Amino acid sequence: MRRWASAAIALSLVTACDSSSRPSTTPDTQIRARGPVPARDVMSAIRVVMADGRDSPLGPLTRDDRAELAALYGANIPLWVDAESLPNRDAREALALLGHAADEGLDPVDYGAAALERLAAALTTTGEPTARDVAVFDAGMSANTLRYLRQLREGRVDPRAIGFHLDVPADGHDFVSLLGAALASHQLAERAAALAPSLAGYRDLRRMLARYRSLAADQSLESLPPIGATVHPGDAYAGLGALYRRLVAFEDMPVDVSGPDARRTYDAALVQGVKHFQIRHGLQADGVLGQGTQAALLVPLSWRVRQIELALERLGWLPDLGEARFVAVNIPMFHLWGWDSTASTAMPEVAMGAIVGRALNTRTPVFAADMRYLIFRPYWDVPPSILRHEMLPAVERDPEYFERQDLEIVAGPGDNAEPVALTADSLAGLRRGTLRVRQRPGPKNSLGLVKFAFPNVNNIYLHGTPAMQLFNRPRRDLSHGCVRVEDPIALAEWALKEQPEWTRDRIVAAMNADRPSRVNLTRAIHVILFYVTAVVMPEDGTIHFAEDIYGHDATLDHALASRQVVQ
Repeated sequence: MRRWASAAIALSLVTACDSSSRPSTTPDTQIRARGPVPARDVMSAIRVVMADGRDSPLGPLTRDDRAELAALYGANIPLWVDAESLPNRDAREALALLGHAADEGLDPVDYGAAALERLAAALTTTGEPTARDVAVFDAGMSANTLRYLRQLREGRVDPRAIGFHLDVPADGHDFVSLLGAALASHQLAERAAALAPSLAGYRDLRRMLARYRSLAADQSLESLPPIGATVHPGDAYAGLGALYRRLVAFEDMPVDVSGPDARRTYDAALVQGVKHFQIRHGLQADGVLGQGTQAALLVPLSWRVRQIELALERLGWLPDLGEARFVAVNIPMFHLWGWDSTASTAMPEVAMGAIVGRALNTRTPVFAADMRYLIFRPYWDVPPSILRHEMLPAVERDPEYFERQDLEIVAGPGDNAEPVALTADSLAGLRRGTLRVRQRPGPKNSLGLVKFAFPNVNNIYLHGTPAMQLFNRPRRDLSHGCVRVEDPIALAEWALKEQPEWTRDRIVAAMNADRPSRVNLTRAIHVILFYVTAVVMPEDGTIHFAEDIYGHDATLDHALASRQVVQ
């Protein structure tokens, strides 16, 4: 529920008599000469405009929007005009923010930026504006600035509406009071900047957005001609010049003294540039222009811009973690990072590859939770769906299957449950759900030698794996939903760094002990299982793009396009 309690206090400090803040004019702009519209008449008109809600600059108003606007005008004065009913300096600052909303990955159309600029110009030049003219401008400025501040912090789409288990708003910002305080101190731009996500990754993507918009507008970056057959190093290819120009523009290779048009074959310099491009796009870095690399090279730059915008939108969904330690797993990039603080702009303290759920039917969900403990040398409790669809058919074909896989039937919950012999009766109990199957700790265990637990309704966790060879694959959506980590020892060391008694040697010993052991964390670590297909890698500052393996980009793009916006 939105809060408005302190709005009137903040707004009582605002004066509508700021004649010194009149906007500057150019020589060809004629300022009208006439008296101001009385504030009481403007306020009466504002209340009518807010109740009516049909004036386009206000945009679509919900019941909560109207309640916020009523709270915002609690001091009973116009907010965005001076004593002569001209747009004041706060209005100019707000108009600049709304007009440059695209810098944050937002759309100025959503905030009526062009319409509000026209209204501001009309108030400046019209000889006899009416109270309604001033009211439409003032109320439009209030509604759209509140909308901008909220969407800058929280995004434009509720993630829960498109299947993500993230609670937004998580921070409980009082945007009415925030705007009131910003107007009282004439610090709207500063207050807005403080609302943007604090993650270094957000700032990096925001910077990269401007660069890729410039690339998308660059007419010299012509599309590659159709490649067709695979191009190997040393082969001829008609698009070598266009390929060179794109790789240089993408910063995948340096400028070459031979220039774009001197090449006759796919030479070593281009091959190295393509390898760098392949790494940034999650492809096998073999330098061969195969089907996957060709497809990535032919993706329109306008869509790369959109991927960055969608990533910025999703980063707005994240809660303010303050100084919390946190782990972020980016699902479509199959990568994990760990930081000691969200405020850190340095390299992550831990980084590694990850394996996530299959795109077809066992997707890893997007959600956030707190890691609270580790289990060394864990049992693996086989989920009912895997038991039903995979293991029961296997053991019915081969009675030795359970023993070879270190699987056992048990009755009751917990690690102390007693094993039950494999019989026709126990198999029937498995089918009924009165018995369960677990995998004994050890080198064959599907969880590897450590499990990182962050209790959640999805029963998802991080863990090791005995199948380390799978990390050699560039695409790694291979699990049943949980996340396998490439270097579980390093992650355990980092997770337990505030508990110095847990040295690397002790961690390794616990992983190889005779039985499971649980270690509670003295301070919870926030875990975010997230999904963005554009990331500026903290390790080297390059932007990486991923395939939309779960179709979440397409879903979010449709949701954004389907919203009502200000016309």
